[in-house]
Amino acid sequence: MFDVAHFVSMIPDIGKSFRETLLMISISTAASLLIGLPLGVLLFVTEKGMFWGNRFIHSVFGFSINLVRSIPYIILLVALFPLTKLLVGSTIGPIAASVSLSIAAIPFFARIVQTSMREIDPGIIEATIAVGASPWMIIKDVLLPEARSSIIQGVTLTIISLVAYSAMAGVVGGGGIGDLAIRFGYYRYDNTIMISTVAILVILVALIQISGDLIARKVDKR
Repeated sequence: MFDVAHFVSMIPDIGKSFRETLLMISISTAASLLIGLPLGVLLFVTEKGMFWGNRFIHSVFGFSINLVRSIPYIILLVALFPLTKLLVGSTIGPIAASVSLSIAAIPFFARIVQTSMREIDPGIIEATIAVGASPWMIIKDVLLPEARSSIIQGVTLTIISLVAYSAMAGVVGGGGIGDLAIRFGYYRYDNTIMISTVAILVILVALIQISGDLIARKVDKR
């Protein structure tokens, strides 16, 4: 069932696919941090009762996030082909797949950030407002530090979700481990490649989870 000689001969292809998966995950994680983090903070501080409470802004961004999150990733991937073509000039390959992965990850991570900040003791925020701290100081010195452990766990969850999404992108030529599994494991009934790719994904997810848990515990000062 598992052919060691065949596995050894496929190591260069497996290595190339693994690097493509890491590239997709890295780009999408960076995009979700750069855009999803401030978006999540915005959702939290515009909630009713918060210092920047604004029902209109909160509703518009909340609806947009729910809209994207309600679309299954494989449909979102195909629907974004025109945008992907416009941005990177192709709909095939890991860079092209990173566009849809980023758009799927940003609202997901934004909701995690919002939920993380809701776990902060309201008394801490009220005390900070009472001493005259500016909104920026509250965000920088209270919200982000108090929620950082939970946010790091959210980053871990986002990356793991991206691993699953990146494998799905292989169905439409997105490259990476998923693409290798589809081309060899599914279309060619290559059990060696199928077992190898599944094992790689399992190990990758386990390493990400362990690393995320360690970092979250290290920065948790509560």
